[in-house]
Parts: sequence; structure tokens; C-alpha cells
Amino acid sequence: MNVEPIPPVPTATQPFQSDQAAIAKERRLLDSLRSLDSLLVAFSGGADSAYLAWAAHTALADRALSVTALSASFSRYDREQAERFVRESGIRHEFIETHEFENSLYVANNADRCYHCKDELFDRMEALATARNFRAIAYGINADDTRDFRPGHRAAHEHRVLAPLLDAALSKPEIRSLSQRAGLITWDRPASACLSSRVPYGTEVTPELMDRVDRAESGLRDLGFRQFRVRAHGELARIEFAPDELSRGLEPAMTRQILAGVKQAGFAMVTIDLEGYRQGSLNSLLKIR
Repeated sequence: MNVEPIPPVPTATQPFQSDQAAIAKERRLLDSLRSLDSLLVAFSGGADSAYLAWAAHTALADRALSVTALSASFSRYDREQAERFVRESGIRHEFIETHEFENSLYVANNADRCYHCKDELFDRMEALATARNFRAIAYGINADDTRDFRPGHRAAHEHRVLAPLLDAALSKPEIRSLSQRAGLITWDRPASACLSSRVPYGTEVTPELMDRVDRAESGLRDLGFRQFRVRAHGELARIEFAPDELSRGLEPAMTRQILAGVKQAGFAMVTIDLEGYRQGSLNSLLKIR
């Protein structure tokens, strides 16, 4: 019996043939960044913004500065991951503080919450750009993000913030592939949104609630889970696990540990969602016309 040989697994120096299109997009991305005088990059620590931060550093060196906003909605874990990326990649980077929780429209947590968050972020970045003489600001929205509800994109448009990954038509899989090729530790990092995204629209978000969610998710991470969300429904914590981690989360011994940890974080009741993790699952409750 003739058996066809298994093709070798692509490496950073041997990409899939289909990756050639992504590599061509990356060249165009770097060329477009090189055409800028200087650039501030909104860097959250996720795969997209990390890749953009790396690309800006590659194209502009010290004329690029990546900026991470600190507030109650930014988890301790995300801060640690951002600091690790900065250390290992060598990009220029600074933390700034944002104050979206002082805005009643943000706290109200209506469907436009992300607009008010990004509006605050870009206000702060514009002030920094003026003080440091940076000529442009960019953030990491990609081509796939336009398929979801993204009110923050409206704020970016109003502030004339550049979207280099979107302009280059780079998709999420392409960004992950190119990040791996560049040796970035974020290439396979699970999607990570702000802590306010764990709260159903119409329920006020507060620093105290964010801390409760943060501590609950930290406990799950300590138990070895990688992709999950703790959705806060009043005193109830609804946990979404990725499909490949759900069965482990439902093991009796594990559920007892989960229950103890999440209750210790401040929730009175705990449930595990049998549908598992869905990115932006709370957006499914919106009626967007």
C-alpha cells in the first residue's frame, strides 16, 4: 500500500503557501507605517495590538510609542501579559491612566459602552501626542472585527485614529500566523476583552464589580483553564469555558474547586454555561438594526 508522506509542519522560516498573501500584506503594512512621521499605538496586550505595536516598532523604531491604558476594567493578568510582551519585544512603551468610570454614560453600560471607553482612551492619547509631538495615533482593529458589533470603531473614526491592520485587510488568522513568524509570544494568546464586557448591557459597571470578576477569573486561571469568561449576572457568576476545556470544568472534583474560588471572589451563586465560551456572547442579546 502506498502511503503519501505527511507534509512538514510549517515553521517561522517555512510558511504555508497560503501564508504568502499574508506576508505580502505585512510588507504593505510596514511600508504604510514607514510613511508616517511618528505614531502612538493603542496597545492592550492582545494578539492584534501586539502585532501592530511590533510592526510600528519595526517600521519606525523610536518614532513609535505603544501605550497601554490602565483602569478598573483592565485585569491584573492583562497588565502582566502586556509587561511581559514589552520586555521580550523591546518596543517603546508607556502606561497611562484612563478615567472612563467617571463618565456616567460608560457606567450605565448601554450598548454604546465601548464607544465611551474608546473616546476616553483616544482623548488621553491625543493629549499625549500633543505633549510629545507624535503626529498620528493607531489601534489594532482587523478585517474580521468589522463583522461584530464594534461601537469603539465610531470613536476611532471621530478621533481620526488610524486602523493599519484593517487597511491592510489583515484577518485574525493572518495576524496570528505573522505574529508566530515574527516570534511574538502573543501569536496564540486567547481573545481578551476588557472586564466590563463580562457584564450584561444595562447593568451598571463599577470598579468593585470589575475587581470581583478579575479575582474570579484569576482563580480559574490558577486552576489551569486558558480560554473562559466569568459573566456577572448580579450575585450569579455564569462561567463560559472553551469547548475543549468544558468537560474538565464539569468534573465533580473540579466543580467544587471552581465553586469555592468564585464564591471567595464575592459571588453568591455559580453556574457553568453548557454552551461554552462564545466571544461577545452578550452581544447576541442586542437588537441591532
